[in-house]
Amino acid sequence: MRSIYLRLNLLYVIIVTTVLAISGASSYYGLRYDLERRHDELRSGLLTRLQSSAPLALWDFDTDKINGLLDGEMLPSEVLAICVFDTSGNLFAGKMRADDGGVTTAALTKLPAGETVDAPLLFQRRDTNGASSNQIKVGRVSIVFSRAAIARTLQEAVARKALEILVLDVLLVVALSLGLRMVFAPLRQLKSGLFTLASDSSHDVDELPEDRQDEIGDLVRAFNRILRRLKEIINQTRKAEESARLASAETAKAYDDLRMAQASLLEAERLASLGGLVAGVAHEINTPVGITLTSASVLREATGAIQERMREGGMKKSDLAGYVETADESTRLILANAERAAQLIQSFKQIAVDQTNEARRSFTLHAYLNEVTTSLNPRIKKSRVRVLVDCPEDIAIDSYPGALAQIVTNLIMNALVHAFGPEQPGTITIRARQSAGQVELLFADDGKGIAPENISKIFEPFFTTQRGHGGTGLGLNIVYNLVAKQFGGTVKVDSRLGHGTRFTISFPATAPQEEFA
Repeated sequence: MRSIYLRLNLLYVIIVTTVLAISGASSYYGLRYDLERRHDELRSGLLTRLQSSAPLALWDFDTDKINGLLDGEMLPSEVLAICVFDTSGNLFAGKMRADDGGVTTAALTKLPAGETVDAPLLFQRRDTNGASSNQIKVGRVSIVFSRAAIARTLQEAVARKALEILVLDVLLVVALSLGLRMVFAPLRQLKSGLFTLASDSSHDVDELPEDRQDEIGDLVRAFNRILRRLKEIINQTRKAEESARLASAETAKAYDDLRMAQASLLEAERLASLGGLVAGVAHEINTPVGITLTSASVLREATGAIQERMREGGMKKSDLAGYVETADESTRLILANAERAAQLIQSFKQIAVDQTNEARRSFTLHAYLNEVTTSLNPRIKKSRVRVLVDCPEDIAIDSYPGALAQIVTNLIMNALVHAFGPEQPGTITIRARQSAGQVELLFADDGKGIAPENISKIFEPFFTTQRGHGGTGLGLNIVYNLVAKQFGGTVKVDSRLGHGTRFTISFPATAPQEEFA
């Protein structure tokens, strides 16, 4: 983590160092300019004096005078050597600075290294009248200057400025450290308290002392108020969590009870449907069984009568013919109604076994739909509604026949209860098609239709518009659950008021392998 304390120190050090460096650079270049200017003035002044004084002495071959001039000009320490040459290039006189700083006679082969300046020495000739005539070159002068003093002065200036920057930076860091410590020490306490508050429990954080009366003290007091508030909130939250935990446990128990109740209601709905089927089939079988019993009773009476005539020996041909006619009609009625009763019993047996058994098997859809509708004939006959089945005979599926019977039964009973009035005629059409391993079962009626505000609710458990008139609100919910969970399919509904309702059920011809839960 980057410390603001260190960054502030670094920032101020950089600022002060930059400002002092800029100031030092300005002073450095100013000093350098002054030194260079004085050096140029020294050089130009020295050349001017030598060019004005040395030509006459050289013209007069006055060596002592030139040496005296050179001794005077060697006083500045920047001058390392002065050599005067005649027109032939021979050294006429010269002075040079020794290693100890003194002035000695110059030797041409031992001139020191430095900045060398050469200038001609010109003598101004005059005529007999004292007027100036042409200038004559009588020699030249070479001067060797040293720049060591300039470099030394500049180095000393740079060293002084660097030392000044260093001292000011140290003083600034010390002053900032002492000043910032007054701010950052309580801030570190606040940080420690906040970290403890965030990582542990508010009960482990102590309030900070509120003895300061400055901005930091205001911050500390605000922190303490926040801490007290957080402790209150945490206590309230813990109480709420405990209440929520208890409520969650109660909700889970209520949900389990609701699921058990719903399962019981679904089973009751299924058994009620089976009970209605039993009652209807019993009523339907009653007619053919009654006719069979009546016909058998008539045949028995006729047989007893013909046997009595035979014992008495007074049987006539007409008596025998009448008996044969009665026996033929009675046996025909007995066989026809017995077959009708056997068909009803067989359909009821198959549907009843399927509705009470969750086992899957392969079956033909066309035949099974006919068996289901046949078993519902006693209920259908009480209305003016007819049921039409349109299904190819070659559709074979591997699925749960009991669940399919429950679906078709619930849809038909739902239509009879909700779609049609007591004496309202109508048609229920069950159409099945198979494509690419999918079976589409269309269940349509031309009844009242469903109100738009109820379409989204019809598959919800316990939703019914006929409560108090036999509606439980579980019929379509059972249909939806069986199609979605057991068949692995989908069910859609399309309805308009006054134009009937259409349920489109799509499911695979081979049901999923998962067991229905």
